[in-house]
Amino acid sequence: MTWASPKYSSRMAAYPRSVTWIVVSVGGLAFFLIFASWILISYPIGSTVRLYFYGVDSSQKVDLSIYPGNQTTTIVPRDDKDVNIVVNNAPSESDLQVPKDSNGGASMDKSNLVPESNSQVPISSTSPPVSLENKEIKDHAPPLPAISPALKKEEDAKPATDPSKVTKSVEIDEQISLSLPNKSNSVDMGSNDTAASSDSKSGAVQSSSSQSRNDTKNAPVDKGCDLYHGSWIYDKTGPLYTNNTCPVLTQMQNCQGNGRPDKEYENWRWKPSQCDIPRFDPKKFLELMRGKTLAFIGDSVARNQMESMLCILWQVEAPINRGNRRMQRYFFRSTSVTIARIWSSWLVKQTSEPFDFAPAGVTKLHLDAPDDNFMEFIPKFDVIVLSSGHWFAKQSVYILNNEIVGGQLWWPHKSRPKKVNNVDAFGISVETILTSLVTHPNYTGLTIVRSYSPDHYEGGAWNTGGSCTGKTKPLAVGELVENGFTKIMYEKQVSGFNRAIQKATNKSKLRLMDITEAFGYRHDGHPGPYRNPDPNKITKRGPDGKPPPQDCLHWCMPGPVDTWNEIVNEIIRREYEGNKSFPS
Repeated sequence: MTWASPKYSSRMAAYPRSVTWIVVSVGGLAFFLIFASWILISYPIGSTVRLYFYGVDSSQKVDLSIYPGNQTTTIVPRDDKDVNIVVNNAPSESDLQVPKDSNGGASMDKSNLVPESNSQVPISSTSPPVSLENKEIKDHAPPLPAISPALKKEEDAKPATDPSKVTKSVEIDEQISLSLPNKSNSVDMGSNDTAASSDSKSGAVQSSSSQSRNDTKNAPVDKGCDLYHGSWIYDKTGPLYTNNTCPVLTQMQNCQGNGRPDKEYENWRWKPSQCDIPRFDPKKFLELMRGKTLAFIGDSVARNQMESMLCILWQVEAPINRGNRRMQRYFFRSTSVTIARIWSSWLVKQTSEPFDFAPAGVTKLHLDAPDDNFMEFIPKFDVIVLSSGHWFAKQSVYILNNEIVGGQLWWPHKSRPKKVNNVDAFGISVETILTSLVTHPNYTGLTIVRSYSPDHYEGGAWNTGGSCTGKTKPLAVGELVENGFTKIMYEKQVSGFNRAIQKATNKSKLRLMDITEAFGYRHDGHPGPYRNPDPNKITKRGPDGKPPPQDCLHWCMPGPVDTWNEIVNEIIRREYEGNKSFPS
């Protein structure tokens, strides 16, 4: 049976050829897709696209060092079109954020971000490219200074800087540019190297690194370094306590509570030239002193220092008050540590009864006998901090070898010459009290002699119109005017100290805490006219130029006096850890 060809059979004859063409086309397309997929798998086009637009090849890891400190910034390109910027050894609050820019710039992996950080580094594709060769990093730009977390507010207030002036150029394999503008996109590098600039007004060094007091609390300390020669470093980390967190702060030293308007005096820390003093860690100190007693003995400046110590320790534990009229005592139960204070204006024996031609009512100082009000307690103390000197400006009679040899603001027989003035009397008293300690048969503790604390009465003495009003920063290097009285009092104290050492017979230790020169620069650290909370007190000079009554001897709390206790902490730590490398 033969099929009859229908009408238009020529078209039907062409149909098989069309089907064959379609099959061949589909097969060819399938082969092309398979081949193209193999090409894409073997040679990712994503890297080529990123290389074209951003100058970063994902097949490489590019390390970009942006500051020659302890941290490095590494750009780590990834296949998901993100570019991670990782900062090694930087503080967590300064992790760098890389936002997406309008040009399609990359964003940082948000697992590394810290909320509300201002540290943003946009990757700009519009910056001039820099050729990169041989995959070697070559830094052609000057080191970029680190920006301290303490200075962020100041940096944010500054106008934006031309990004071209802070662009970091490197040579690697292709083209890359990293723009680091200031202001809102300021970068906190967190360097541990101190990049400091001089403050021409204050003479203090303003730290521009993140090695603030929070960092230095765990910093290694050169056990043999000189603690007393260095500079004052501005640090916004802030004090160890506030006037609102210390219940034992004497009102006259509560400068903020008394209305002092400035606070920068709280933020200067002492930085020895060759090492660092760790930030005071009260928990570590209590552990260091476990089972021991630290006693502050002396005048009102000793009280000033003792209260500073209590304020610091109070931040971790409230002590039990076990004091009485003869001795203040605060007991820290967790470590059985006792902080004590005994009042002794001159550190030597004093009487008020008539003696020879000195009548009753005038204080008599027996310069060759220690104050028996505290000598009975000496064997119970493990560490003693002594403070004296300023009361030798007050009225008193000097007795030596059972003879009146001089006096201060008292001498009835003008025809009879004085053998001892108040400065010499101070030197003799230092030798007397220290000799009594280093020869005491039952005392084996550590005695720290805090050197003469400088006052800053300008234009007169404390009772003749001297003033420290308006001082808000430390003196600049070269601005310190030598105070003749402070200098000679310091020299007499050191001489008495040295003479006592030669007489030592027991196993106790004697150390000089030499703070006089360093604190000569801190005319800003006193209460001045802010001695009480009276809102109507006079704080400025009158129309005649006369200053208001003020205190330029004691120290604000918190304030420079806290540094004394950081030094005390370091001296004790060195002794208890067996270090003998620094001189007596």
